[in-house]
Amino acid sequence: MYRYSVILGNLGNTCDRFCKGYKDNPSTEEMLALASKIPFVEGIELVGTWDIRPDNVKDMKKRMSDYGKKCVSIIPDVFTVKEYGKGSITNISKQIREHALNYLRKMSEIALEMDCGVMNLWMGQDGYDYLLTADYNQEREWLCEGTAKLAQEFPALKYALEYKPKEPRNFSYHARMSDTILAAKETGCKNVGVCIDTGHSFVAGENVAEAVVLAKRAGDLLFHMHFNDNHGSWDDDMIVGSVHSAVYVDLLYNLKKTGYSGWLSMDQYPYREDGTAAISESIMWVRQFEKIVEENFEKIDALVKLNDAVETSRFLRKFLTC
Repeated sequence: MYRYSVILGNLGNTCDRFCKGYKDNPSTEEMLALASKIPFVEGIELVGTWDIRPDNVKDMKKRMSDYGKKCVSIIPDVFTVKEYGKGSITNISKQIREHALNYLRKMSEIALEMDCGVMNLWMGQDGYDYLLTADYNQEREWLCEGTAKLAQEFPALKYALEYKPKEPRNFSYHARMSDTILAAKETGCKNVGVCIDTGHSFVAGENVAEAVVLAKRAGDLLFHMHFNDNHGSWDDDMIVGSVHSAVYVDLLYNLKKTGYSGWLSMDQYPYREDGTAAISESIMWVRQFEKIVEENFEKIDALVKLNDAVETSRFLRKFLTC
């Protein structure tokens, strides 16, 4: 069975673009207490600077130890800082690029201090909105150079590039599995790979299971996984299984087949729902899909080789009608 984790802020961020908050935001301590109550959660992802900063590393490390939770990854906040509105390490301002890189270095140092092996880089502001406003080649070169510098300076860390086709920018440089594989390999660093967020993959129009295979073929580049659900048009961060079912069976089957051994981390923002309950539901759904795969792996393998959609449909239907 896989190890499960949750992004701590999932239990606290209650606002969307239209409302400042549908619930009261809990404190970091309250979120940690809530996370500790979610069944099967062994790890926690922390967002810098929301959850963790140079001044609270020792305290956070002790708190997580007290709760018996491992720090799974650090997600640097390069997406809500106004100075990075037109890019962080791809910004046309050399000063801002250096500022962003130094911030990422600090977060990398914190990851090492937290005994955390993964830096999850979601470079949400690194992209563009309007045509004829961005030098695509130059900005991708800055993206490559900045990522490579981090990976070379911190060889003990894995840098997982999380892709998403749009939002907050209309076009993101890490948009889909294919271009993110290219971005990772262009660095020439073996400790640069990819994070799949299932919802981002849906919005990108991908078959997320095939994306897993692409990462495997590129050299075991799948470093991390984020789980959530949506209707395919926006990153709604909904409960896993609320929209998709067969997709997750296919995904878990291919994660097992490709030998993925990382964490399965829940990444959703239940603005209106009870956060602990919603994330618990996601984990129970993923575990159910995992159980289907574990108990029927040889059967699924045979179905794939048979290439008969009707037989596959019959197989899947029994799990929704029992």
